[in-house]
Amino acid sequence: MRGRKWALGAAVLLVGAGALVAWCDARVRHASAPHLYDRVEQVPRNRVAVLLGTSARARGGGPNLYFTHRIAAAVELLKAGRVQHVLISGDNRHASYNEPMDMRRALLAAGVDSARITLDYAGFRTLDSMVRARDVFGQPGFTVVSQRFHNERAVFLARRMGIAAVGYNAPDVPEGYGRLTALREMLARVKLHLDLWTGVGPHFPGPPEPIHLPER
Repeated sequence: MRGRKWALGAAVLLVGAGALVAWCDARVRHASAPHLYDRVEQVPRNRVAVLLGTSARARGGGPNLYFTHRIAAAVELLKAGRVQHVLISGDNRHASYNEPMDMRRALLAAGVDSARITLDYAGFRTLDSMVRARDVFGQPGFTVVSQRFHNERAVFLARRMGIAAVGYNAPDVPEGYGRLTALREMLARVKLHLDLWTGVGPHFPGPPEPIHLPER
């Protein structure tokens, strides 16, 4: 009898956890959908794009397609005149791992002027990147650049915090390439809601370092 109660309790917990994950996922996708764009000519003009960091190399040591596609998307926005400047926000957890600097090198190699790039080394989480873009770098609205699944969460977060963010979706990766990433994303959407409900802020709020751009 005790074993049956335990099994029933475990089943109820699993069903409840699954329902929570599904609800968080659907809420993020539905709320962010009107603010995401797949074609560069449809993207509203913003002064700054926030390019979300990722490693330049995949686990096996080869090129990371998430990285490659995000760089191409940021270059597209600049060339199309949809943004004037790129704020690269990523993780610089130690000297040998520096997402913002790796992305800067890739943008420079693609022909982007260094004067059009600013680095945020404290974008440890998506929440940190969104809040710091506003509070540290002085951008009340911006275009987020990442893959659609990531943009959904980033734009949802930003808009819940009063930030006028839209997302430009970099091409996704082939099916099967990002299965582990997809699983982590589902859990991140639950964590997102917990962060919003508890009022969690960035790890390093930082002093203001506004990006000064010429008036258009």
